[in-house]
Amino acid sequence: MTATIEDLTPRFVEFIPKYLEPGVLYISIEYATTAHKCACGCGEKVVLPLHPTNWKMTFDGVSVTMRPSVGNWGFPCRSHYLITANRIVWAGDWDEEKIQAGRHHGQAQKSDWYGRSGGSRNLTRAKASESNRSKGWLQRALDRLLGHDS
Repeated sequence: MTATIEDLTPRFVEFIPKYLEPGVLYISIEYATTAHKCACGCGEKVVLPLHPTNWKMTFDGVSVTMRPSVGNWGFPCRSHYLITANRIVWAGDWDEEKIQAGRHHGQAQKSDWYGRSGGSRNLTRAKASESNRSKGWLQRALDRLLGHDS
């Protein structure tokens, strides 16, 4: 086990690398996902998919905030923290009842999202994704951050 991580430095990449450096939050706008080593120092890889029913990322040009919290309930460390302006903010442990309630809430969000999204939203996203492929990853990231990707 290595030292606890206090900060995560955002690094925008197209592909998440196989080896993750401690203290780096890898962000792939192209694949709408992030990854980092667990902040407790256990070395586990934490993947946070970016999607309205998963995690949301805010980037202010310097720092990243991720919501909701990161609850590594499946890891032996059971770490639980928030990523706020590149800083790790530790949160308390959850009991099994609270974990199950959180999972149930997540499933309900997904069911609601996919029930509402219908074919037209998916078609619109597919067309936007196709036109975005011709742009470089940095331009796509800037478009998404500025809200020009819809």
